Amino acid sequence: MYNFKNVKFYIMVVSDLAIFAGSLCLAYLMRFDLDIPPLYQDQLIAALPFVLPVKAAFFFVFGMYKGMWRFTSLADSFRLLRVTLLQSLTLAVVMAYVFHFTGFPRSVFLMDWMLTLFATTGLRISIRTVYSLTGAPVPPSERKIALIVGAGRAGELICRELMSNDRLNYHLAGFVDDNPGKRGRTLHNKPVLGTVADLSALVKKYEVDEIFIAVSEASGEEMRRIVTACEKTGAEHRILPPMGEIMDGKVGLKMLRDVNYLDLLGRSQVELDQAGIGELLSGRTVLVTGCGGSIGSELVRQIVRYAPARLILVDASEYNLYQIQMELIWEHKFTNCEAVLGNVSDADLMNRTFGRFKPTVVFHAAAYKHVPMLERNPWQAVANNILGTRTVMHTAHDHGVERFVLVSTDKAVRPTNVMGASKRVTEQLMHAFAGSPTVFMAVRFGNVVGSSGSVVPLFRRQIEMGGPVTVTHPEVTRYFMSISEASQLILQAGTMGRAGGEIFILDMGVPVKIANMAEDLIRLSGKEPGRDIQIIFTGLREGEKLFEELITAGEGIVRTEHEKIKVLKEFEADRTPERAQVLEAAVEQLAEAAHRYDGAAIRALLRELVADYTPADH
Repeated sequence: MYNFKNVKFYIMVVSDLAIFAGSLCLAYLMRFDLDIPPLYQDQLIAALPFVLPVKAAFFFVFGMYKGMWRFTSLADSFRLLRVTLLQSLTLAVVMAYVFHFTGFPRSVFLMDWMLTLFATTGLRISIRTVYSLTGAPVPPSERKIALIVGAGRAGELICRELMSNDRLNYHLAGFVDDNPGKRGRTLHNKPVLGTVADLSALVKKYEVDEIFIAVSEASGEEMRRIVTACEKTGAEHRILPPMGEIMDGKVGLKMLRDVNYLDLLGRSQVELDQAGIGELLSGRTVLVTGCGGSIGSELVRQIVRYAPARLILVDASEYNLYQIQMELIWEHKFTNCEAVLGNVSDADLMNRTFGRFKPTVVFHAAAYKHVPMLERNPWQAVANNILGTRTVMHTAHDHGVERFVLVSTDKAVRPTNVMGASKRVTEQLMHAFAGSPTVFMAVRFGNVVGSSGSVVPLFRRQIEMGGPVTVTHPEVTRYFMSISEASQLILQAGTMGRAGGEIFILDMGVPVKIANMAEDLIRLSGKEPGRDIQIIFTGLREGEKLFEELITAGEGIVRTEHEKIKVLKEFEADRTPERAQVLEAAVEQLAEAAHRYDGAAIRALLRELVADYTPADH
């Protein structure tokens, strides 16, 4: 829709009409060496009332008056090229059809198109230039001197904004880039001065105040090296988020932020099958258990992007449930959501919920996950993780849910704790539904940075308090990924289940030493490990092990069509009716032991169910 109340709209229309008329007149003048014969003067005058409305109509139809020309870009110039070419071709076709070009000089059409293109483009570029020069630009002597790490696409975007907006408080000295082919070359007339190794010398030479890191793809090791080099210079440094996080092309200095730990992980952008996920979720009723937790809430945020018909939010925490519902309504403008407060082990509530809302897809993220807490309270692991999951699975099967995605964990592999063993039992419960019309599947992955139980928030609080930072063991390692990446891949895996019973494994990359993570976080806070903030080792906690794994002995792993998702080969022994009967009887015994708060009996039963469960002795 055009804004017909805007005075600038009419100024642009009148300006373009003047350009259309002027271009045609100038084309005739050029064709006849500035001396148009009387016959062609009459022809020009007769053509103007026809040419002007046709050209103006093309500009209207193709939305050439909807843009804000103060932000003219190369893409806008290409649009003008296409529209003006289409204008001229249409006029030429009409003249050929009606008049067979009789008496019409053909070269006029070519010159008229070129003149129209140059003039309309020039007008819009002039508008952008005027706007960039107006206001109160910062005097060169008062500007901060900046250096950009990365002479690629992201670096070019920052450079362009610095150069096009004279009111910004920055002067760009140049770029650094480790690509030897870029050394000595220029980008927007700004030179590539050297490599990351030269940062300290360049900062001193050019008296750089601030460094912008604009590296769209880098491994964790490469990013750590860049950040370390920036820290050694003493200059302020900020980073542009990965290009996949920047939406609608809104890239600029406002997107720059402080470096955080996720940048040092070096996780590459997730490529999703948007059509497949859309087919799974769009127009469907989707139910998410544990919707207020770290993973569950991010799943909800990702799901709502695919326009489900309705979202059913299930959580046992009143506060968490309220928070995610309000976020959906006020931030995402999604009002077709229903909040169900209650525990997944409440069979009557689950049956009423599934019967009333009839979900077609279920993401089961509700679980207790804190390892030491469940070591001390193993009956809660049974009640919530095992019995709650069994209840939701049975309800989904009884109500004809199409797909059920169980969120599992790498701690289910060769578990040394009750939490991991309980999640392994839930994977076995899933296999017991072999042959169900509901397609059941599980997704295993490691730790997520920033979750409620993650060490990162704990380390940050300890650093803010002046330390010390507590690490359990010098050699303990974990797999890490972002909450957003994990949730996206869970959705992707949800499209990939075929026969049911699949366990999908997310590619977690390279495991990270927790001690190294602590040192990185201390440095990111502007302090030095061992000098400003001490790191102390407290010993492994109940149920913890040094290294986490993603597959267990005998489990075969197979690639899928997605590079970051693999699937375990099926075990037919886990899918037999006999195994299902044994499992059901053992789960009933677990329920009785949990009712008695009998931790020893729970661990003994878990050892019978999970062959490779070996409780840690610390």
